[in-house]
Amino acid sequence: MLRRFARIYVVTLKELHLDNKLHDEPSTVTAEHGQVLVDGPDGVAVSLTPDAAVETSDRLLEAAVEARGQDLAATGAEKERAARKPG
Repeated sequence: MLRRFARIYVVTLKELHLDNKLHDEPSTVTAEHGQVLVDGPDGVAVSLTPDAAVETSDRLLEAAVEARGQDLAATGAEKERAARKPG
């Protein structure tokens, strides 16, 4: 009897960030033959259906707004700490 074993790996999102590089240039997005093509930094290339592209766009916008708010909150907290420092 042949036994088959499967290894299951649980990977967190943090572990998936292989280069930990923050990119500041936007991806290039085109439509060809009914597909949405995304070319990003470091060779990232994704082909999406129009529906998947719309949902991804919504999710990107939501996350971008949340990240911008986090940046503003962090900047405000830094300014508060600096204002409280004597000197």
